[in-house]
Amino acid sequence: MTVRMDNVGIVVEDLAAAIEFFRELGLELEGQTVVEGEWAGRVTGLGNQRVEVAMMRTPDGHGRLEISRFLEPSVVADHRNAPVNALGYLRVMFAVDDLDETLERLSEHGAELVSSEVVRYEDVYRLCYVRGPEGILVGLAEELG
Repeated sequence: MTVRMDNVGIVVEDLAAAIEFFRELGLELEGQTVVEGEWAGRVTGLGNQRVEVAMMRTPDGHGRLEISRFLEPSVVADHRNAPVNALGYLRVMFAVDDLDETLERLSEHGAELVSSEVVRYEDVYRLCYVRGPEGILVGLAEELG
């Protein structure tokens, strides 16, 4: 049996801001469209729906992020400010070459460290979590050595 992760989905209110944030991180916009109709609602269980979707991919082509903005039906829950130990979806983690430079670029798009510091794990990684647009939790890891 073969299994391959296709994408991780995030729901936002401001699709353009989320696209720009993840572009700044280094992802590429693969495509953008509106998904609507009864068939889509059968997949999600939401009935007739209308959703703006942007698909972004990592430069290596192995990971994709689906960013959605629901037009219909209305969003019913908000988990954006949930703490790191909340049940359910937590975060998406990206490996970066230069953590300090990445943080500097993302700060121009509103990213803020969840903790007050970047933490070193032995001589293996430098790690941190940031809150991006709308409080999206993103992990960043720089491999050392």
